[in-house]
Amino acid sequence: MNTRVCMSCLSVLLLGMTIFGSSDAASDTALPVKLDSTGFTEVLARSGDVYIAGQPTEDALKKLQAEGVTTVVNLRTDAEMNNRQGVPYDERAAVAALGMTYIHLPQGGPDTPYSPATVAALAQAIDDNVRHQSRPGAAACTVAWRASHLWTAYLMRYKDLSLDEAIEHGRAINLGTLPLEGFLGERVTMSVD
Repeated sequence: MNTRVCMSCLSVLLLGMTIFGSSDAASDTALPVKLDSTGFTEVLARSGDVYIAGQPTEDALKKLQAEGVTTVVNLRTDAEMNNRQGVPYDERAAVAALGMTYIHLPQGGPDTPYSPATVAALAQAIDDNVRHQSRPGAAACTVAWRASHLWTAYLMRYKDLSLDEAIEHGRAINLGTLPLEGFLGERVTMSVD
């Protein structure tokens, strides 16, 4: 049995990741493909020309730059990024040293709630990258959970995927099961009302 949940009740769960914008982002309907995640915390996936990942190491940033990535959008909070045990380097400085653009859209902290404005900012970053560089891009958060939720919201709002289609794309990255599904012991189907 599937349980239906009103989308407006879960909207705060659909935002919050780090993404690198790219050319032709999510233009095809193929599900994201997981790649070798060496240098990333848990996950590295590619959807079209957009990489979605867990926290990258400095070497992983260099690898992405060598692949042509030109923009890094980081959704981790300031507290997370300033914790040198979790992120042992200055990501903003490392990205700048590689000649890439760094966009910080912190999400998920007490002062940085998930917001539709973040989805719009991600769309703008992707559009700017496409318009100016036509290069691949990448996104990252701690383990790509927030990133996969933001990617799901982006696909719905800007690529006209249905909720179910967008969720399947997110699950192919690291959306995982929704906490509600764990509590209920069954998969949840959502509807937009």
